Amino acid sequence: MIDHDRLFKELLTTFFLEFVELFAPDMRKYLEADSITFLDKELFFDLTAGERREVDLVVRAQFRGKPSFFLIHVENQSSAQADFGQRMFRYFTRLHEKYSLPIYPIVLFSYDTPRRQEPDTYRVAFPDRVVLTFTYHVIQLNRLNWREFVQQPNPLASALMAKMAIAPKDRPHVKYECLRLLVTLRLDPARMQLISAFIDSYLRLSPQEEQQFQTELGSSKSPEKEAIVELTTSWKEQGIAQGRQEGRQEGRQEGELTIIGRLLRRRISAISPEIQARVQQLTVPQLEDLGEALLDFTGAHDLEQWLRQHAE
Repeated sequence: MIDHDRLFKELLTTFFLEFVELFAPDMRKYLEADSITFLDKELFFDLTAGERREVDLVVRAQFRGKPSFFLIHVENQSSAQADFGQRMFRYFTRLHEKYSLPIYPIVLFSYDTPRRQEPDTYRVAFPDRVVLTFTYHVIQLNRLNWREFVQQPNPLASALMAKMAIAPKDRPHVKYECLRLLVTLRLDPARMQLISAFIDSYLRLSPQEEQQFQTELGSSKSPEKEAIVELTTSWKEQGIAQGRQEGRQEGRQEGELTIIGRLLRRRISAISPEIQARVQQLTVPQLEDLGEALLDFTGAHDLEQWLRQHAE
């Protein structure tokens, strides 16, 4: 499962200024770049929903040439929600109450469907009066055309193209273009890895699409071809290494379970299916500890007691 919130938060905090340049260029004109500070996560208890909510990203910044500051609240929304505007307004009021600063609210809609235009306004109105009109800046990725960003020398463009409106037949080509743009930016290895991992997470190709991608890459005359090949090769090597490590771990666990099972059958005549299931969930270090402890067991009650003490 993809941890959407973690991926987007890591991407935006690493490339926040680039995010502003790409999607809020007018703000960039009055934003003092060196003043950007990421505030600690904000937790609010939503009385209507009866649950605790965490604000995605709050940034404190200074107006250029002025001593005054403002907040930028960015909320990533990975699924559609009917009352989202109301929630954005609640966040706005609570942040404003806490910090007493102007707040620039932005929502990044990152889900694939639906593609209908999301509202950017929350209103409270009566037949004779409009009490409140609250607006927020909407960035809806699934309504953006990736072709409009392919020439943007911006690392956020190379990453977020993977979540924009892409025709199924274009997926291999878009991945190629994301990587081509990425390697032209000459980022340090850590930032390069962050974006390439983001692209690979959201543009995971089928075997047939992967073949099309490799065909396009092989026939490319682009000067970035060699760098793209090197990048995709490193993905494969990391995937193979990770698979081998996971395979070794699984094999070791299976071996430990086999040995422990034989020893338990010798020490304890009958073990309930529930206890067997709990033993099978133990990690390798826990199985090793159990292997030493069970030499002193006299019955099933000793095993149950050990599991209560060590398997939490």
